[in-house]
Amino acid sequence: MAAAPRGGFDVAAENRRPGDPGWRVTRPGAAHAVEGFAERASVLPGEPIGLRVSTTSAAYTVSAYRMGWYGGARARLVWRSGPLRGRRQSPARLEPATRTVTTDWERSVLLQTAGWPEGCYLLRLDTVDGRAQRFVPVTLRSAATVGRTVLVNSVATWQAYNRWGGADLYQGATGRKGSRSLAVSFDRPYANRHGAGQFLFFEAPLLALAERLGVPLAYATGADVAHRPGLLYGATALLSLGHDEYWSPEQRLHVTRARDAGMNLAVFGANCCYRRIRYEPSPVGPRRTVVCFKEDYAKDPGHRRGLPPTNDFRQAPAPDPESSLLGVLYEGYPVDAPYVVSDPDHWLMAGTGVRRGESFPHLVGVEFDRVDTARPTPRPIEIVAHSPVVCKGRRTHADSAYATLPGGAGVFATGTMRWVEALDAAGPGGTANHGLDGRAGAFTRTVTANVLRVFSRGPAGRLRPAADNVAAHYPGGARPAPGA
Repeated sequence: MAAAPRGGFDVAAENRRPGDPGWRVTRPGAAHAVEGFAERASVLPGEPIGLRVSTTSAAYTVSAYRMGWYGGARARLVWRSGPLRGRRQSPARLEPATRTVTTDWERSVLLQTAGWPEGCYLLRLDTVDGRAQRFVPVTLRSAATVGRTVLVNSVATWQAYNRWGGADLYQGATGRKGSRSLAVSFDRPYANRHGAGQFLFFEAPLLALAERLGVPLAYATGADVAHRPGLLYGATALLSLGHDEYWSPEQRLHVTRARDAGMNLAVFGANCCYRRIRYEPSPVGPRRTVVCFKEDYAKDPGHRRGLPPTNDFRQAPAPDPESSLLGVLYEGYPVDAPYVVSDPDHWLMAGTGVRRGESFPHLVGVEFDRVDTARPTPRPIEIVAHSPVVCKGRRTHADSAYATLPGGAGVFATGTMRWVEALDAAGPGGTANHGLDGRAGAFTRTVTANVLRVFSRGPAGRLRPAADNVAAHYPGGARPAPGA
């Protein structure tokens, strides 16, 4: 494995430090017993982080855990506060025009991050009476990415599915689409029991594997990529994890430019870069609101002022299917199907021992992508797994694919949203993680390690050019996916 670049963060050295297996939330407590949010989704190491916390307890503590490998512990305790005075802050507020749930909480504490290494953090809130715990996620982002693989936290997608206060971008008070939010705010906690958004199941397992391998890493959020045009300059690769659905046009532009200049791109999920969003400020700060009107885009005041529509990238009035960036196109939901290997001799499959036609039950789901050359698709592109699926009565396929571009970049997409979750699968006939078993875990870990090692060394297409094989899998020609 290549050493960390000069002046870069030494991932291997950091992970030799002692971990703390007691980092998890084991006592979520009653609803609203303790919860909070960070005033910024990411900061540079050394910059302060304001926290806004609400609790029914008289006092609480904050523990900062840096997430990684750490010999299997998965986290290191970097800092812990003493007892802080607790208070119950005001209930959620609903902005009528967009049905946006937000808060007007006051700052509870300002954390100083001097000496904290860059990376993905979970700040754990613990009531002093021991009755409740909850996470607040935050990224200590990298100032530069030259020579490093950039791991991107999908914070806009986390927020899109955050129903704290009763509404997200899918449904609201009535439980139906018509009551959903048209914009969602970062100025609120995450609703799930642990408070970490989608980080723990869609991102943390791959972060742990990458840090275990010692790949030179950089850390950022999708909002950082969108609003820092030079951030990806010199990066060797970018990693999109699990569920990375909501992108702004600026994020897509900056990733596309870096890819075309030779930065590798790996999509370890499905439904990536599907929804087009706009970031707007909130009273707390810039880029604290995610706007996505979807099919109601014509009602979006920003679009009426001439801004891009906040609907699906593939849809009019500004159609730009995600396949032009990723090589694959989102196809459907929901599915649960075996993952079927079609090219066991590909370098991606090295060390797996798989045979042609070998399958891994439940690995395709719950959303999936496929190659669809009826839409803009980088060529040459190789399909390395071609998995039959039935989605809402319709027979189609999920594809894992590898493409190479003239600038030298390699692009790999798994075609299934369960890939990152499968990295932690263990044992026979697994019942957790959708029934994924140890075979699926070993397979996905090996393929992922192959991708990370090759992509971290520079433009993969120069040494491993793709050999187009689409016609072998779709001999009748491509059929457009629904809605494409």
